[in-house]
Amino acid sequence: MIRERSDTLFQWINGIVMILVSLTMIAPMIHLLAISLSSSVHAEARAVYLWPKGFNVDVYKSLFTMGDMWRAMGVSVWITFAGTLLCLALTSSISFCLARPQMPGRTLLTRLILFSFIFPAPLIPTFLVVKNLGLVNTLWALIIPSALGAYYVFIMRTFFRSISNELIEASKIDGCGELGVFIRMVLPMSKPVLATIALFHAVSQWNSYFAALIYIRSRPLHPLQLKLRSLIVEGDANSGMDAQNFDAGSLQTPEVIKAAAILFSTLPILIVYPMLQKYFVKGAMLGSLKE
Repeated sequence: MIRERSDTLFQWINGIVMILVSLTMIAPMIHLLAISLSSSVHAEARAVYLWPKGFNVDVYKSLFTMGDMWRAMGVSVWITFAGTLLCLALTSSISFCLARPQMPGRTLLTRLILFSFIFPAPLIPTFLVVKNLGLVNTLWALIIPSALGAYYVFIMRTFFRSISNELIEASKIDGCGELGVFIRMVLPMSKPVLATIALFHAVSQWNSYFAALIYIRSRPLHPLQLKLRSLIVEGDANSGMDAQNFDAGSLQTPEVIKAAAILFSTLPILIVYPMLQKYFVKGAMLGSLKE
């Protein structure tokens, strides 16, 4: 009886703590939403906290009619989608090879990948490689250099090694080669780890602006996060997102525009997460169970 009461009390305390932690994460988003829906007078006076004052949606009407914003959104969607697909293709293939005991040189290759994880390539040599490959000022400069990560390789290799060798041998008896085993049997069983890595890489790719800052020269190729950085950090009047590009009658101030732009750039990744949540939860449990 005492044990049951202790467990119940712990569940209540744990639930309350988790709710409070969740609120600290959600509160900044609510604050930005409140600012973006408030009048410019209250926003500039910093009198808005968690509820809009002087409700106004003109900033969103203006934001959704801006060609530069949608072009930057399209660039971010493309590099995120293409980069994630390339990451999954490269990571899964090399991880499967490293997980196969008969692969020659897999120990040396694993050590080299581990070395690159401990000692990542410096910025200047990476830039010179990208430049010599002719990728500067192209979107491939934002996709290819980050397509393969040692951390992802080790996660997926661990998962592949947990797959029963009897299943692989049974597939070979049925006539599958190594490629057939990989495509027809291993990949369908790997949805949790694939979804986990896809989510990690997509979020990282979506939020990245530094690579674009280094490699991209043309403004039409700027991703959304670089546009957002120009607005918030630099206050760039030519960033395509300043108050002069909004309806003059709406009298929008920088504080309202910044809040709306931040929410605009965050919304797509928030939409993707629920689609991958069930696989992500399974992928988070990798290595917690053994045969």
